[in-house]
Amino acid sequence: MDNPQSSPPGPYGPMYPQTATPTSGWAVAALVLGIVSVLGGFCLLAIPCIGAVVCGHVGLADTRPGTNGGRSMAIAGLIMGYLGLLLALLLLLIGGVVLPDLPSTF
Repeated sequence: MDNPQSSPPGPYGPMYPQTATPTSGWAVAALVLGIVSVLGGFCLLAIPCIGAVVCGHVGLADTRPGTNGGRSMAIAGLIMGYLGLLLALLLLLIGGVVLPDLPSTF
C-alpha cells in the first residue's frame, strides 16, 4: 500500500529556469543614440544621428550565437537616427536660406 503521507505527483514535469539571451550592445547603443538624436541631438553637429545609424546597421548585422540580436531596437535606432539627420539637414537649409535674408540688427 502507498504511503499516506506522500503527495501524488503533479501534472507537470520538472520546471527548469529559462535564461534570457543577451541583446546586442550595438542595438542598444543605436536605440539610445536615436533617442538622443530625436530629442535635440541633431543640433550637436548630427553626431548622435550618425552614431545611431552606424550602430543600427552594425546591430542588424550582428548575428553572434547567444544573442537575440535586438533587431527591433536596431531598427528603431535606425529610424530615429535617419529622422535626426533629416532634421539636421532641414535646420541647415533653413539656417542657410532664411537667416541670410534677415536684416542685420548689429
